[in-house]
Amino acid sequence: MPLSSPAPRKLRHTRAITVEAFARDDGLWDLDACIRDTKTHDIVLPSGTRVGGLPVHDLKLRVTIDRDMNVIDAEAASDAVPYPGFCDTIAPAYKKLIGLSLLKHFRLHLKDRLSGVLGCTHLTELAQVLPTAAIQAFADDAMASRTDGDASERPYELDRCHALRLDGPAVEQYYPRWVLKAVPG
Repeated sequence: MPLSSPAPRKLRHTRAITVEAFARDDGLWDLDACIRDTKTHDIVLPSGTRVGGLPVHDLKLRVTIDRDMNVIDAEAASDAVPYPGFCDTIAPAYKKLIGLSLLKHFRLHLKDRLSGVLGCTHLTELAQVLPTAAIQAFADDAMASRTDGDASERPYELDRCHALRLDGPAVEQYYPRWVLKAVPG
């Protein structure tokens, strides 16, 4: 169902976040993430005027992960920033992502290593979407391996969102083996 019709309005700012997942020939995966902020009008920053339509932020983050979703490598790039020569010097800090698991408290460890002045607010925000993007990237492979219906392990996605709660109708319909039935009281 689409959103309702909005009140009259004028676009002023666009934030675009993209994540592309690539299966590499060596068995690893690259997640290439980008966050881009663009204004429709000129803005005056302490560092100078940014012309409308040009990005205020154009930041990229690549993490390389293994099949267990452990971060093997990481790199960041800042192609457009509000404070050139300052914002764009933090990229090496994102090597601190190496060794983290996207499945085991990633956002907590990300905050410990790169929040506030330890990192770039925007790159760290961008990194927060990596766990669910990786899960989506692997989803078709995971689904293909479970087509026989005899999987001994509970599917990862169950009980991780409202629709796929273990006591819900979607799990009852699509994953009947794993549904939790209410105990008669």
